Amino acid sequence: MKQSSMTRTVAAVAIAALTSLGAHAAERATAREAQALFERAVDYMNQNGPERAFAAFNDRQGAFVRKDLYVFVIDDKGVYHASGAAPEALVGLTVLNTTDAAGNPLFREMIERTRVSPEATVRYMWLNRVTNKVEPKVSYVRKVGHYVLGVGYSAPRATADDARAMLERAVALARAEGHAAAAARFNDRRGDFVKDDLYVFMVDMDSGRFEAMGMNPALSDTDALGLHDAAGHALVAEMIAKLQAADEAAVDYVWRNPVTNRVENKRSYVRRDGRSLIGVGHYLE
Repeated sequence: MKQSSMTRTVAAVAIAALTSLGAHAAERATAREAQALFERAVDYMNQNGPERAFAAFNDRQGAFVRKDLYVFVIDDKGVYHASGAAPEALVGLTVLNTTDAAGNPLFREMIERTRVSPEATVRYMWLNRVTNKVEPKVSYVRKVGHYVLGVGYSAPRATADDARAMLERAVALARAEGHAAAAARFNDRRGDFVKDDLYVFMVDMDSGRFEAMGMNPALSDTDALGLHDAAGHALVAEMIAKLQAADEAAVDYVWRNPVTNRVENKRSYVRRDGRSLIGVGHYLE
């Protein structure tokens, strides 16, 4: 068999096997559930060693397969040693050059990222057999000895209703607890106001500086007024201008999606509360 044909065969088997778990999983796991399983798996492998860990991770009825979550382990050559999705199909396969639905070499990225830092988050596009749609997926990966261990979860796109609901909660919190306390909550990447591709941002309308930015809290207290999107649009300036004449508004622009890691069309709903702008956006199909 020629190398190109073999690569396609391996990729097809890997994709089918990796998504097969979803066909039988009625419930989507959350990011927090994925993180919890990931941390348990890392601890288990550190305490019990690779071989015992592989056996536990490959047990489809065991403690490391929950809802649509499972643990996978590859080595630095991209060879599978464990996968709760379909161990009989995947273990022993080399998937180093397998790509996701967008053509990105996700396994190679996992290996390279964990060489730079022991732990990383990798985002890619993968087929969800429950919805039969290609969706964003996020995997937490960590270097454990000579292996890369990971747990991933499906991160579907938030809707306009999801964005508006989070905005309502954010404004209510700011009014109840004050803007300083609310900003700390909005900037908590593990908190209630950052969920997959949804997050809250808050801007001081007088200074034009970020008070909070859930996607990247490091942007707090930096200039927002002069911020432009990928198309050169002064999006925050437009938001502030619209809120001078109304209590709420919607603004369309192009922005990086933190789940897909792509620049996409986005619509943000913004609300004026005192002299602050509070906003939440969703990415458009």
